[in-house]
Amino acid sequence: MPHIELPPLPGMVGLLAAYPETAGALNGLAETLLRGPSPLTPAQRETIAAHVSRGNDCTFCAETHGAVARRLAGAAADGEGADSEGADSEGADSEGADGAGGGGVGGGGADGGGGGELMEALLALADKVRVSGRAVTGDDVERARAAGADDRTVHDTVLIAAAFSMFNRYVDGLGTLAPGEPAHYERHAGFLAERGYLT
Repeated sequence: MPHIELPPLPGMVGLLAAYPETAGALNGLAETLLRGPSPLTPAQRETIAAHVSRGNDCTFCAETHGAVARRLAGAAADGEGADSEGADSEGADSEGADGAGGGGVGGGGADGGGGGELMEALLALADKVRVSGRAVTGDDVERARAAGADDRTVHDTVLIAAAFSMFNRYVDGLGTLAPGEPAHYERHAGFLAERGYLT
């Protein structure tokens, strides 16, 4: 049961419905981070969000954003969107966050296969931010640069990791509902992949 009175809606959805005065700002932040201009594709950004959420044991956010990452990467693979690469088994995995994954930064000269070195470095960087911003070292950033990241890629990774740690703590700190059925997250992911965070 949630720690405060909320509508019978899961996770962030219940909080946004109950507190519309903060919903606009939170939705706007999510839209900017996950769909706004960035050298990272939306699927890659959703993968980072899912990875951080999994590391923070936030079931609702990890399952939701992992499912969105899969949807976006699948649409890109089918030629339905401008996205390329991005979602990996980790971002979508309901068990853990140990996978590497994702493709390269769009236009950034990194590997464009489904592969790994850049996203491995970015997920490692995101993990450091998740624990403590002060845990990030120059070596972490240099590893990302060596794999093809530019300043904006590093910036966006750090900001997504920091913001999702906040979102995770908001969702879990108020004891919101987390559905157990994967189908719930897949339905919600379809909506977010298609319409984003402002609708």
